[in-house]
Amino acid sequence: MSSLVRLLGFSLSGQRYALHLDAVDRVISSVEITRLPNAPDIVLGVVNVQGRVLPVFNIRKRFGIPDKEIDLTDHLIIAHTIRRTVILLTDSVNGVIECSEQEVTKTEKIIPGMGYIEGIVKFENGMIFIHDLNQFLSLDEEKALDDALYQ
Repeated sequence: MSSLVRLLGFSLSGQRYALHLDAVDRVISSVEITRLPNAPDIVLGVVNVQGRVLPVFNIRKRFGIPDKEIDLTDHLIIAHTIRRTVILLTDSVNGVIECSEQEVTKTEKIIPGMGYIEGIVKFENGMIFIHDLNQFLSLDEEKALDDALYQ
């Protein structure tokens, strides 16, 4: 029997994405993002969340989606990787999605070079790309982010 996969779904410009629910700490409404000098392009800036300064990832840039002005209706997903807690800026959060492991198509063979996309779940009304946040930043981006955060 296949085990259950629990995901948090979110949207960017009409495309649906997801993170494994166990990587998500919480979702908050959009707040002001402070620019972080010398951070990699993939980092929009930082946000102070209960005294912790957390980097905000620009996932639009990673997927080649045009930037847009940050809106009060946007959401911030606070999630954790092996190395750090991070924030993803999203247009909307669509809730928890449950599917079986068998319904997840692994992407390494269909989309080579995109290790940050772990899998795809197909539904009648479209597909959801599952993020692997541990693969989201390259080693160079990780180092540049560390340098920017701790200078």
